[in-house]
Order: sequence, then C-alpha cells, then structure tokens
Amino acid sequence: MRSIEEINDKISQGKATVWTIEELKNRVKETSITQAAKEVDVITTGTFEPMESSGAIVNLGHTDPPIKIRQCWLDGVLAYSGFGAVDLYLGATQVAEDGEESRERGGGHVIEDLIAGKPVQLRALGQVTDCYPRASFETTITRDTINQFYLFNPRNAYQNFIVGVNGGDRPLFTYLGPLQPNLGNAVYSSLGAMSPLLNDPHLQLIGIGTRIWLGGAQGYITWEGTQHFPLQKRQPNGTPIGPAATLALIGDAKQMNSKWVRGCYFKNYGPSLMLGVGIPFPVLNETVVANCAVSDKKIVAPVVDFSIPRRVRPTFGLVSYAQLKTGRILIEGKPVRAAPLASMFLSRQVALELKQQIEAGQFTLTAPVAPLPTDRVFLPQDLWGAQVRLE
Repeated sequence: MRSIEEINDKISQGKATVWTIEELKNRVKETSITQAAKEVDVITTGTFEPMESSGAIVNLGHTDPPIKIRQCWLDGVLAYSGFGAVDLYLGATQVAEDGEESRERGGGHVIEDLIAGKPVQLRALGQVTDCYPRASFETTITRDTINQFYLFNPRNAYQNFIVGVNGGDRPLFTYLGPLQPNLGNAVYSSLGAMSPLLNDPHLQLIGIGTRIWLGGAQGYITWEGTQHFPLQKRQPNGTPIGPAATLALIGDAKQMNSKWVRGCYFKNYGPSLMLGVGIPFPVLNETVVANCAVSDKKIVAPVVDFSIPRRVRPTFGLVSYAQLKTGRILIEGKPVRAAPLASMFLSRQVALELKQQIEAGQFTLTAPVAPLPTDRVFLPQDLWGAQVRLE
C-alpha cells in the first residue's frame, strides 16, 4: 500500500495521518482493519517503565595536566572507567557508596540529574603515566560542561514479560517491587496491547537503524537487546507468552528531558531507571494494522512464583492483560490484587508526544539497515519457567 519514502513525503508536507496505538485500536472496532489501513499512515506506540539495563556514556574532556582515569565516582556512584582516559559508563543500577542514606540513590538518579542540568560532583583517581601525569581530580560537572553524554542501553522495551507473585510466607523485595506473602499481590510490567513490540510481534517494522523516541529525544535501535529471545512460544496471533524480543537503544542525553528519564528505587532491591520509549510504525499494508489491532484479551503473560529461590520458578499458568487491568486476577480460586509497574498515563503521553512531533514534521521514519534476529536461542533455554512449564 505504501512505502516509508511515501509516508515521509506526506510527513514533510504536513499531510500524514498519525494515530496513537489506542486510537488505531478504537478505529478498527468502529470500522474494520481494511478501512483503518486506508486512513492511517503512522501508528505511534509508547511505554514508560523501569528499564534497569540502561546507562550513559560520558566523555569528560581532558584536564590540564591530563589524567588517565581508572576509578571515578559521580555523586558517590561508581562509574566504569575501563575505556579511554576520560571515557566513562554510568550504569543505572550502580549504587551510591557514600553513607547509608545514599543506598537508595544510584546511577539512574545521577543520569536524571545530568539531563536536568543539575551539577554533579566528580571524584577521579588516575593511573600515572608519562602522557597522563595527574593522579587525582575533583570537580563539578554538568550536562553542558562535558563533551559527549548519551544513553546506551543494552536491554530495553521487553516484548512481553512476567507477572510476579509470592506464594511464600514472608514479604519478598524484587525487581518488580515488593511481593506480599500468601499471594497478597501481583505485579506486572508490560502494558499489554499498548506495549510497542507486542504490536509488531515478528519484528517486521523495526530493526537496526530504526529511529525511535527515547527519553524525549530522537534515538535509534542499535542491535538486539541482551536476553533477546524471539523463539519464545507464541500464540496464533504471534504474541509471545512470556519474555521474548528486546532492543539495544541509543540516544543523545543532552537533548532528553528528565520528565522521561527518572531515577527510581525498589525497596531492599536497589536503584533503577524509569524510561520513556516511543516507537512509530509505518502503515505499509493491512498486516501492520491487523497486528496493531490486537487486544488485551488476546495477550497473555505467565504468573511466576518468586518464593521459590531457583532459576526456573513454578508458575500458576497464564493470565490475560484484560484480566490484569481489572485490578484483580484469580490464582487457584483466590482473588489477588494486580497492579502495573509501568505508568499507563505516561505511556499514553509518550505515544501522543511522538504523534505530535510526526504531525509537526519534526520526526520522520527510517527503514532498518538490517533486521533484528528472529531465531536467536536464549541460553540457558529454561531460564524462564514460562517457556518450559506452560508448553
């Protein structure tokens, strides 16, 4: 029906029809897949959720005399310095080392502060050499006083995830937040039918080089994400029954907005990063609309018991996102409160902001330069109980 070049031409002329993913689903209900496909050029998706496998590359610029940094702390958070002399990588989950109270602060908070333009204290120790004679350095840096500052995230935007519960007799503190004993609550991460990759189940629209919306700025898909597992068991509609594809993302943090990049902390687990990611889908044919029309009733996730301290945990079966979004699910006949880890409100705002940028001609689409793998084996293959216990 269309090409990306044709769609971009319409965007440049201000004539492209752009709908958020929810607008598309509603239009399909009112008319049909065929009619919606005739009307829309671009569909925008978005999510705002914890993405702990994230971090920032920082280049400080050289001091005088120069220093070859081998240990460095930003506001008390250790940054990796095993690159060039003044290149750093600050991981979102790295914990601050200064004092007991700072344990709730980590790399994600420092990244947020830098994006917001706030000053950050730097302390560095160097390896003295003939060309790098300086042994230590302390200063204050900001977003504007450093050379490069960009997010480079190894694993973002999971295509589906799990639902966490606790069948034991004591509270558990996890990367999904607190799980109450005796099936006291259930926490899910993915947004189901709103989630970007669940609307492109076979990764036909995105790939390496795809331009995305990242933290309020333009970014790109650079590679498959770590733990990328496209061979996860799938339903007839193509959606996986558990964690599947992931993306590695990159974007200029100097252009980002701290509203969409926020440090967070999970009690008794550690710091992380809440991140907004938006992905536009070009409507090239009816299949695109058919995939994006999937509803929460048709997408499921495994309910995993975290009380079993093993790599493969038992499950209580599958639950649909329609059930999860009612706020209660049934586990072995017992009603259990359910809540999302992602923000549905801010995820909608990501999709809306991306839509507005495309309509204004500020954001155009890119064709991938290479596809993401669809046959990657995830080792060990039984890491998620869902793919073993639910087949």
